[in-house]
Amino acid sequence: MKKITLFVLLCIATISAKAQNDLDVLLAAGIDDAQHFANDYLAPGTNGLMYSMNANWFNTADAKPLGGFEISVIANAATVSNADKSFLMNTDLYNNVAFAQGGSQQMVSSVLGENNPDVVVEVTYDDPIFGQQTEQITLPNGIGNSSANLLPTAFIQGALGLSKGIEVKARFVPKINTNDVDISMYGAGLQVEFTKWLPADKLLPVAISGLVAYSHLDGTYDLSESSGISGENQRLESSINTWLFQLIASTKLPVINFYGGLGYINGKSDSDLLGTYRVSNGFLTTEDIVDPFSVSSKVSGARGTVGTKLKLGFFRLNAEYHLAKFNAFSVGINFGFR
Repeated sequence: MKKITLFVLLCIATISAKAQNDLDVLLAAGIDDAQHFANDYLAPGTNGLMYSMNANWFNTADAKPLGGFEISVIANAATVSNADKSFLMNTDLYNNVAFAQGGSQQMVSSVLGENNPDVVVEVTYDDPIFGQQTEQITLPNGIGNSSANLLPTAFIQGALGLSKGIEVKARFVPKINTNDVDISMYGAGLQVEFTKWLPADKLLPVAISGLVAYSHLDGTYDLSESSGISGENQRLESSINTWLFQLIASTKLPVINFYGGLGYINGKSDSDLLGTYRVSNGFLTTEDIVDPFSVSSKVSGARGTVGTKLKLGFFRLNAEYHLAKFNAFSVGINFGFR
């Protein structure tokens, strides 16, 4: 069989259980069609995550002096708009997929949404005995509940002052292992306060600085138990890399301060469907598909930040809000010395 087809393999777990030959038909839209759908389906989720993981890199423009440090526990959340919960699926761009109710374009659920009512498509495939066959399948839903309105991230962050207005930062999430999911994250940043270079620095009521930060996230989802298809080492691996460039201004008051800035985020997410998938065409033919496809998405755009910080000795509390393609808010509990 020259064309063993894949369609929404990564989403099979969300579709009602079927007999084995029905699962084979579910893989009947072609690798290109599966990749096309997966890219559109996953992109809103990974794009929103890139904005979420870049909140709260700073809580002041006033760089710490030599030896000054701060340890923070930070929680972020990007907000999800209704537009990100669906995408326009155009079957004219697919090879073997058509909407069962007719027409070539329809809004369908992304990984952040829900199809209500269900959306049914017809996939065609070549049977070696009976020729071209057609089967109906239901497109997968996404998260599709109230939690889908937020894309949260959380991590531990440290900052250390060097000298001449230079401050280095690092954040990380220790590797988390569950039955099906492994995830880890790390990042590093450099903040430079320009006002520290001015003779009247101690007299100025505000500080101005610039920040460059890099973040990386790795995630693996084990599909072995949920795919319903025989094979080995079946998994979905995702890697996210982002850069943040930020101009920051803040007040320099003893207890309560306000800060804000303008920034630019650039990032890319890559997701790879990996492993061996053994698909049977009835009882006549079995063919292995190894590492079927990869999908990716990119973000780039400006963001604005406003925030406030409360200082009580070694204890600090800050909260901020970001305006961007995916708006985000963040809170941080900080302990430090300067």
